Amino acid sequence: MELTIQNNTAKHQFETIVDGHTALIAYTLFPGGIAFIHTEVPPELEGKGIAGQLAKYVLEYARENHLKVKPYCPYVNAYMKRHPEYNDLL
Repeated sequence: MELTIQNNTAKHQFETIVDGHTALIAYTLFPGGIAFIHTEVPPELEGKGIAGQLAKYVLEYARENHLKVKPYCPYVNAYMKRHPEYNDLL
């Protein structure tokens, strides 16, 4: 499933809407970096790989914008452990 992911800067979250439901990764900025603090996927969307696509997107966003990452969110933290190619962002 191809997602359209937007950075909602007003709400400090990357989000996608699927079948009328919003999945998101919330963040906060710090000097030189971004901290991911919460991943939320509604029950109606679970099991479709949406959280993984969101995590990949936000980490690529951090890389493209030369931001260090603090993965406070348990999901993003686990994703980074499974994908060591993002360790340079830590």
